[in-house]
This record gives sequence, C-alpha cells and structure tokens, in this order.
Amino acid sequence: MVKHIIIWTLKDGYTEDEKREIKTGIKNGLEGLMGKIPGLVDIKVNINGLESSNADLMLDSTFESVEALKGYAVHPDHVAVADGKVRPYTAVRSCLDFEN
Repeated sequence: MVKHIIIWTLKDGYTEDEKREIKTGIKNGLEGLMGKIPGLVDIKVNINGLESSNADLMLDSTFESVEALKGYAVHPDHVAVADGKVRPYTAVRSCLDFEN
C-alpha cells in the first residue's frame, strides 16, 4: 500500500464563511473520487483542524501501489477536482508519499 498525504494552506483574504465553503468543496470533490480511480483504496479530507494548526486542510489517501498513485495524478476526474476546487484557492501544498 502507498499513502499519499497532502497538507494545504488556503490563499489569504478569505472570510471564515468563504474558507468553510472552499474547504467543504475540496473535501466533497476529493472524497467523491472514491470508486472512480483504479487502485484508490481510501480517501479522506480533514477540514476541521484545531486552532494550533498552521495549515487549513489535509488529504489522507491510500493506493494499492505506486503505479496506482501515478494513475491518480493524471486521471481526468482527479485533474478536474484539482484544477476546479483545489488549485485556485490554495497557496501552499506539502506532500508526503510513502509505502505502508
């Protein structure tokens, strides 16, 4: 199994209501990929960080293999979510991929 963890920080200037709406859109979009991406075993997005956090949301996903992760990266459904719901609103992206 391969874990794919992403931490994002939203761009500055959003109200709390806008942040909540953006984070919910990202969560729904990414979690909606379950069952659509070959080799995707599990996908969860946490949008409720504690006040001590210095990031806004986290993707925790599991893939059957490195090849499945590579396929996810270019899969049209994933690219549509990334381009439409994630990239326009995020300023910082950190990623950790590892075999589990």
